[in-house]
Amino acid sequence: MTATVSHIWRYPIKSHGREQINSVELTAGMTMPWDRKWAVRHEASTADGSAWEPCVNFSRGAKVPGLMAIEAQVDEPSGTVTLTHPELGRISFNPDQSPDAFFDWVKPIMPTDRAQSAQIIRVPGRGMTDTDFPSVSLMNMSSHRAVSERAGVDLSTKRWRGNIWLDGLGPWQEFEWLDKHVQIGDAVVHVRERIGRCRATTANPGTGSIDVDLLKVLNEGWGHQDFGVYGEVIASGSVSVGDHLEVLG
Repeated sequence: MTATVSHIWRYPIKSHGREQINSVELTAGMTMPWDRKWAVRHEASTADGSAWEPCVNFSRGAKVPGLMAIEAQVDEPSGTVTLTHPELGRISFNPDQSPDAFFDWVKPIMPTDRAQSAQIIRVPGRGMTDTDFPSVSLMNMSSHRAVSERAGVDLSTKRWRGNIWLDGLGPWQEFEWLDKHVQIGDAVVHVRERIGRCRATTANPGTGSIDVDLLKVLNEGWGHQDFGVYGEVIASGSVSVGDHLEVLG
């Protein structure tokens, strides 16, 4: 069975919204364009935008489940990001130039007993992905369906916040790609590690409310809490919905 790209997502501001796209140009050694380009530093963090920092330095869905309900849209020429949320409404702003209104917009869903969002930062040329290397994430629709079936709920793929989704594989077949090269469209990706999941997956991406303990589902069903794999682009090229995946070895 041939694996094909079923959908592609990017997340312009880390943990603050998702945007579905039809194609993307991947560059060797780089993160996906406009993916986690910005991150929201919380007041207890020392991150300053001079280098990559791990996710504990930023406001994120694992600690603020309401963030999981944000949708995003980027106007690339202007750098304007539009965010929408079922409770907060809509806001458009340029994270580099006028972020102040964003903090007022998001504040109603921020827990008062946690460090508050303080600054939007970015590292030039490097998306603030969860890995210390510039990664793209690959997701398997069959694995998602297996988790959904075990949970007894029609789960949204948005819970996993993945970049490139593939259909036509067997469940968990993506774990067989570790340390291998896969070609997707015109790009080649070296698969480096499985993605360990956090509590962000427990929040419903339609409402931002916690409803399904997917970490428990994964652990009880398969003895781990991993979903998807991280890879590093080693050959530049375009990837579009409908493109095929080939394992190169």
